[in-house]
Amino acid sequence: MKLKNLGIKTTNKILPWLLSVLALFITTTGVLAQNRLNIDEVKEGLHVITGPGGNIGVRLTSEGVILIDDKFPQDFEEIQSLVAQVSDLPVRYVINTHHHGDHSGSNAGFLQVAEVIAHKNARDNMIRGDQDGLPRMIYTNETSVFLGGVEVQAFYMGRGHTNGDSVVYFPDLKTVHGGDLLHGIAPFVDYGNGGSTRGWVGTMNNILSLDFDTAIPGHGSIMDRRDVVNFRNQMEAVRERMAGLIRNGLDADDAPERIKDSGLSWTQAEDGLFMQRSIPGFFDEISAEIE
Repeated sequence: MKLKNLGIKTTNKILPWLLSVLALFITTTGVLAQNRLNIDEVKEGLHVITGPGGNIGVRLTSEGVILIDDKFPQDFEEIQSLVAQVSDLPVRYVINTHHHGDHSGSNAGFLQVAEVIAHKNARDNMIRGDQDGLPRMIYTNETSVFLGGVEVQAFYMGRGHTNGDSVVYFPDLKTVHGGDLLHGIAPFVDYGNGGSTRGWVGTMNNILSLDFDTAIPGHGSIMDRRDVVNFRNQMEAVRERMAGLIRNGLDADDAPERIKDSGLSWTQAEDGLFMQRSIPGFFDEISAEIE
């Protein structure tokens, strides 16, 4: 289409206006929904999709693809496009690490082409939250997906981020996907859905019983085993700090400020969900433990 056919003069003043209108049109019609995400190789046969929302594990096999989580509803098409860059085969299974919408938001789309698996408690949390895309397959303790000679294991190792977190293990690659049981900045304890820092420490110890050298967190950069140990250690340290403050008469209203410690990075991340949303429940949890 030529601009002269519209009766518009292409002056230096009108061109910027036209470009801004075009940009608005593209944004509001969803054309720019793509290019929010990136895909990178973790190990041969395993990739990670990053960007807004939880990190997606992409396990390739000779008979199809197994995804770990699927971000937001608007990401379904782009996830499919990124998977197509590394495999000619379709997604066959999606394993949800937990119910939060930035990890299970594209379930409804994938249920049209694949099976979605989650822990029973995660599905129950989705039902209570009136979420779309309920998994058709659930498990209670552990399960496995076998596809193209590859085994992907999913374990329920205890409470932590929620009461329905799955730890996904790729035994042949010595890699785990921890969902939001692992976080690159600061974790969120979802007390409304069964989260627990006490349970989280035990769950971390169970994760560390697996033979792995690489871990995909729910958010943040790829971890190694030492990073996972450090995460567990900081969970123990913040619990000890809160307990000590409470024993010394800490008031709940002062907890968000007094919990801060230069040696505990989670408490320094003031925009992180640990500081923004977890402290009231954390105070109550520790208070109940030491009564």
